[in-house]
Amino acid sequence: MPGVRQSLAAVSLLAAGSAAPAAGHADPYAAPGPLPALSALSAPALTARYQTTERDIGRALATAKRVHDEDRARALSAFLGSGRRFLAFDPRGSGRAVEVVGDLEHADRIAVVVPGADNTLANYDSPKFVGGGTRALYQEARGNAAHSRFAVIAWLGYDSPSTLSPGVLTGRRAEDGARGLERLLTGIHRVNGNARFALLCHSYGSVVCAKAAPRIGPLPADDIALFGSPGTTVDTAADLGTPARVWAGRAKGDWMRYVPNVRFAGLGFGTDPVSPRFGALRFDAGTGPHSAYLKPGSRALRNLTLIALGRTAEVSRA
Repeated sequence: MPGVRQSLAAVSLLAAGSAAPAAGHADPYAAPGPLPALSALSAPALTARYQTTERDIGRALATAKRVHDEDRARALSAFLGSGRRFLAFDPRGSGRAVEVVGDLEHADRIAVVVPGADNTLANYDSPKFVGGGTRALYQEARGNAAHSRFAVIAWLGYDSPSTLSPGVLTGRRAEDGARGLERLLTGIHRVNGNARFALLCHSYGSVVCAKAAPRIGPLPADDIALFGSPGTTVDTAADLGTPARVWAGRAKGDWMRYVPNVRFAGLGFGTDPVSPRFGALRFDAGTGPHSAYLKPGSRALRNLTLIALGRTAEVSRA
């Protein structure tokens, strides 16, 4: 497989050369304070957790203003807007945030949006990234099923790699993310033992979900949707080791279709999830670009919302 070797080596070297290292300055943002464990949460404790993360966001905002980090300051000011609730927050590095939209405690269905590369605190609320996309999904669900009990979690709970870095070519960050995703779902299940889960996994986030799939087998996860995926590191949907329905979709305008579906020496992610060989349920993801699957009014958003709601018979198939 010399061609594969050369292609992956070239891509790796290009990514390594494109990712300029940090200037070596110490991170000005402090670590977040301790949080109540999800496993021990009652309604008052859940409120206390939201309050704790709000204080951490406030401290990070003060730091952002002090060091003139204007993009971060704008984002964190929005985080403190009325009604927003975060289960977790960490301002260090590119940042992590786990936000709840809807009534987590009483929901019958809970969707977790798992983002791909280039997600940061600074761009979190953009329609192209996890916060903006999650709110679009929630609004779509409210329009389709106004009386359903539904919640969505925007899960920027791992270090999202840059598309211009070697990290985006391997599953290392996905392994770390999978452990965090398992902890989240386990904790939420203890908070709300009646809800069914759906995982909506974009781009590199589909690698995270694939790594998490065998870990969450005992949990009530009905559906895992992979969209804009580069691959999952396994050959078939059955190899994910999950009883959940596995869906896959790719928009016609997504550049991911040009990425070679190879895996060699730990680089690349293997079989294309939308290929017949993989064996996932194909859903129609429309014609948009790679960053527009959760764009309001899009076919992809409609179908992903139906998957999240458990109304899978209504999903239009590709």
